[in-house]
Amino acid sequence: MLTLDHLAVAGGSLAEAVAHVEAALGVPMGPGGEHAHFGTHNQLIGLADGLYLEAISANPAVGALPYPRWFDLDRFAGAPRLSNWICRSDDLDADLALIEADAGKSVALSRGDLRWRMAVPGTGVLPYDNRFPALIQWDVAVTPAEILPASGVALIRLEVAHPEAEALRKLVALDDPRVVFVSGASEVRATFETPHGRRVLQ
Repeated sequence: MLTLDHLAVAGGSLAEAVAHVEAALGVPMGPGGEHAHFGTHNQLIGLADGLYLEAISANPAVGALPYPRWFDLDRFAGAPRLSNWICRSDDLDADLALIEADAGKSVALSRGDLRWRMAVPGTGVLPYDNRFPALIQWDVAVTPAEILPASGVALIRLEVAHPEAEALRKLVALDDPRVVFVSGASEVRATFETPHGRRVLQ
């Protein structure tokens, strides 16, 4: 069974992505790190209920790669935005074999003491215009959500919008009342409870 793990806000630069999150939620993001394999870097913020949020972008210090970056970042353009949601799997290979879509192949990754595997399509583009969740399997006992400082921010609702929302809902088969699939133009929208009241990030 898949469970919601974290959310990703992409930007043309990391500074832009971080500024977008901080302006929307009214709380500062903490440090993150670099992902050598995909030439990206991020900053993080802990959320309630075992979740976290990352701001991510291509790292300008890294040149072109011989394969696409994850989260479709090679094609990113425009204003920073909530771009992806990530679900945790306890058995990534088994879940990928059951999903009737190209959710990607397992890629082993690391950052510092963290070890995980992520399902990344060969094109870098997830099914349903990137509205299908990226799938992750943590290979460490303690995940980022468990060690990040509390921010006072809690996810209330995650709306995943797509013209084929019902087909996407059935494919993901996620049992989480916070995640809803709505028919409409492709986008992801999250509502949070924050120290400043209810805020929306999209």
